[in-house]
Amino acid sequence: MEMTNALDDRYWMEEWTKANEKALSHFFKRYAKSLVFFTNRLLNDRQEAEDIVSGCFAKLWERRNSFQTAENIKAFLYLSCRNACLNRLRHLKVRTMAQQEYYDQLLDSKENVLLQMVKAEILEELNREIELLPENYRQVFKLIYFNQEKTDQIAARLGLSVQTVRNYKTRAVELLKTAMLKKGLSATGLLALMYYLDGQ
Repeated sequence: MEMTNALDDRYWMEEWTKANEKALSHFFKRYAKSLVFFTNRLLNDRQEAEDIVSGCFAKLWERRNSFQTAENIKAFLYLSCRNACLNRLRHLKVRTMAQQEYYDQLLDSKENVLLQMVKAEILEELNREIELLPENYRQVFKLIYFNQEKTDQIAARLGLSVQTVRNYKTRAVELLKTAMLKKGLSATGLLALMYYLDGQ
């Protein structure tokens, strides 16, 4: 898989240097979902996140002669999104607690942004695996991790016992971790995944 990506990147970077817009489309397909996830985590505004990501790709294309590798492109996109989020949060008169926390992190250190980058990419892959879970596991998992609902709320909503909801969550997490390991998730990636899953 890594070899395929490396060959793919080499081809598309050659097209990039020729100013082939299909290369821009390739990198958009490859990184846009992760970038929107990353940006939305910071802003908690999906439409704004999508607008920022589109704007960052436009900047990328304007400066296309500055990039020699796919990694350069990826780094530029994440840092551009980070800076755009920082500017957006700086100008908000009222911030939610989550937005304030992310704003402080963005000011604090680039390491937090790197963690968010890793999480964004892992979660894009994780989303594919979530859709493959058995329906009851998938439903409980989404309510906990996406809707931020509590175990007792989910139990009442679905007519299940609290213990059953906990069992579904535990089993879903085990299945997802196994699936991601089979996909060759790196040690750093697995650490970020476990940080996300175990933090809920």
